[in-house]
Amino acid sequence: MKKILLLLATVLFMMLTTARAAGSLPERFDPARDAAADVATAVAMAQAQGKRVLVDVGGDWCSWCRLLDGFFAANADARKLRDDNYVWVKVNWSPQNRNEAVLSRWPPVHTYPHLFVLDGKGRLLHSQNISGFEDDESDGYAKAKILDFLRAHRRPAAAAR
Repeated sequence: MKKILLLLATVLFMMLTTARAAGSLPERFDPARDAAADVATAVAMAQAQGKRVLVDVGGDWCSWCRLLDGFFAANADARKLRDDNYVWVKVNWSPQNRNEAVLSRWPPVHTYPHLFVLDGKGRLLHSQNISGFEDDESDGYAKAKILDFLRAHRRPAAAAR
């Protein structure tokens, strides 16, 4: 009986580990990723969690993309607002992988990073060039502008939070 329970526990652990890995989203822009699959995973997660999807299009080559990552790392309140209301997914755009199959679904991107807001069914709600979020007094982003954007595009029921 102990061997059967141990075997079942091992199988369950392997299934959970595999499911977690299969459903994981990239933490950086990765040209080797399947962006369409990542967006589909993000949409499924958003639907299950009652959130929206925030698609971050850019690349490791993009200094403003790295600054946006740094902004969220340094601002816990902005990160919490983002994570409470959105599933964040990075989609690489670079000469190595332009991810045209997924990006052709939405309006053209002309500057990076670029954000798309999707609902829990994957429908485009908003396309945002974030170059207007730059802070004129520093070499980064204006916190108030990013917070306003995150608040404006979260689910209507979340606006009370």
